[in-house]
Amino acid sequence: MAPPMSAGSFLDALKDEGVTVVEVGDWQHHNRNHKGPWGPVHGVMIHHTVTSGSARTVEICRDGHPSLPGPLCHGVITKDGRVHLVGYGRANHAGLGDDDVLRAVIAEKALPHDNESNTDGNRHFYGFECENLGDGEDPWPAAQLEAIEKVSAAICRHHGWTQRSVVGHLEWQPGKVDPKGFTMKSMRARIEERLK
Repeated sequence: MAPPMSAGSFLDALKDEGVTVVEVGDWQHHNRNHKGPWGPVHGVMIHHTVTSGSARTVEICRDGHPSLPGPLCHGVITKDGRVHLVGYGRANHAGLGDDDVLRAVIAEKALPHDNESNTDGNRHFYGFECENLGDGEDPWPAAQLEAIEKVSAAICRHHGWTQRSVVGHLEWQPGKVDPKGFTMKSMRARIEERLK
């Protein structure tokens, strides 16, 4: 049972891992905590945005849209590898997912196939949205992939987790395809190497 780290500890952990951080407004207090608890936290979830243009992507992820209020994640990873912090606390990113997957993440075991949506993921995961069209053709620059690796490792290092605590949205919620364009298996291998 891991309580979320403080916003200050989160920022320090990212910087200590070598992440280039951009703080957006009062991100430390921008959250959806009034809709339910945040924590205990058990992992990190990676998404793609289906957007292009860094400024607009960051704005959408911070503010959300009429059907889904922001923040839509904790950090937005733009193509240049910068991580824009847009919120801290409960965020509208994971939605409902599979309780069997959550149990596997907690146990740090191989993930089962996600086949139901019965568990609140917004409560239990740190979330990062990555600027990408999500069409399988939009490139993932090396700097962006490295930033995904670094933010994931930073959080895992703080909590004493392994790379098995990092999942893609597609592994959590049936019907989701993100992130598309690289595999979570390959990303977890990178995170494992960084944590050594």
